[in-house]
Amino acid sequence: MLSESARMTTAEQAKFRINAPNSRPRAIKVIALDKRSEEVVKKLAKAKWNKASFFASVHFDSPPQAGADWSMKAWLNDIAGRTIKMMDEINTADLVVMVATAGQKAEAASVIGEACAAKRVQTTAVILDRKTASDAALSDTLLHLRPYASMLVVADDEDYIENMLIALRA
Repeated sequence: MLSESARMTTAEQAKFRINAPNSRPRAIKVIALDKRSEEVVKKLAKAKWNKASFFASVHFDSPPQAGADWSMKAWLNDIAGRTIKMMDEINTADLVVMVATAGQKAEAASVIGEACAAKRVQTTAVILDRKTASDAALSDTLLHLRPYASMLVVADDEDYIENMLIALRA
């Protein structure tokens, strides 16, 4: 009698096998929210990725109008310096990762977060350099990010972002 493992490798059982990866690579947009995080995002962008896009900065005209459809005009600058409509990128995203540095203002998170909420795109925020910032400075950055991130990570170092993207098959 064959063991269960041996039986599962027979030609008869092979017809039930799914010969495809468990999941497809996710379309992930990684956006730096300040100068220090921009350096990290640019460094990450140099690696080979499946479907990840990296952006160095965000700029916008004015806040969205309360009670109106999305009226915000916002742009992202990619690593090469090209300006792209933020909504065009969010429309094609499965996940948006916002990267901020502890102690820095992350006001752009509100614009990105509102746009992602309107399009039902999941958001993650990663805060870097927590060891070098005071608790008050870290709290200030958290205050800007917490309402707009479904997952919020205070990372010890920048390697966390790379490892997370690898795990997500970005």
